[in-house]
Amino acid sequence: ITFPKSNTWKMSLPKAFIEQMQTQLGLEWPDFAAALETSPPVSIHYNRAKAAQPPLFMGSPVPWNAAAVYLETRPVFTLDPHFHAGRYYVQEAGSMLLVPALQQIQQARGETIRTALDLCGAPGGKTTLLLNQLPDDCLVVTNEVIKHRFNILHENMIRWGRSNVINTQGDSAQFAPMSGLFDLVLVDAPCSGEGLFRKNPQAREEWSAEQVQFCASRQRRILHNALPLVSEGGFLIYSTCTYNPQENDQNVE
Repeated sequence: ITFPKSNTWKMSLPKAFIEQMQTQLGLEWPDFAAALETSPPVSIHYNRAKAAQPPLFMGSPVPWNAAAVYLETRPVFTLDPHFHAGRYYVQEAGSMLLVPALQQIQQARGETIRTALDLCGAPGGKTTLLLNQLPDDCLVVTNEVIKHRFNILHENMIRWGRSNVINTQGDSAQFAPMSGLFDLVLVDAPCSGEGLFRKNPQAREEWSAEQVQFCASRQRRILHNALPLVSEGGFLIYSTCTYNPQENDQNVE
C-alpha cells in the first residue's frame, strides 16, 4: 500500500505535540512526522450477514481483518445504494485491529461470549466489528451519551441490520445496575484526537496539553464506571485514537 502525498491542506503541528512525540519516539520522530503529511488510505469492511454476493470493490486485503480491503481511490460512498443498505462500513484499517484482539479473547476465554457492551459506540464502526466477529446470538449493547452522535450511531446500526444489537443513550455511570453483566466491554474512549492529525486539520487546531489532561481524566472516570460491568472471567478492551502516555499507558496502569 502506498500513501499518497496530501496536497489539499498544510498546517503545522502544535509545538507541544512535537516536543511530546520527539520525547516518545526519539529517532523514529522524522518518519512519524513525514507520515502525518500523507493522505490516509481508504478501507472498508464487509457485513458478513450481507456478503452473499461477489465483493463490491477490488482492492488489497487488510492483513488483520479477512472481511476488509484497502481501496485504490475513495468513491462517493453516499451515492452508493450498497452503502445505505449496510453491505459495508467505511473504516480506517487501524480501527480494525479490534478484530485480532477479539480473536485472541475468544481463544483465551474458551467459551462463547454471550453479552458485549460498546460503551462509547458512536459512530458505530467498532460495533459493526463486534457484530461481525461475535456469535449471532450474542447480545450487543452499543451506547453513546451525546445526542447527535447517538443519532448517527442509531442510523448506522439500522443500516447494518442485525437483530441482536440494542442502542442506548446514557452516561457510563448509568450502567451501574448492570454490574457483572457483560462478558466483553469495549471502551473506545473520547480522546484528544492526535490520531486524527493526518486527515483533519481541525484536530490540530483544537489540540492542547490542557485538552490531553482533560481527556485523560474523563477516560479514567469512564474506565472506573466500566470495570465493574465486566463479568467474572470477562474482558475489558480499552482504546483511543491518540498517542500520548497520559491517555493510554497511564490510564491502563
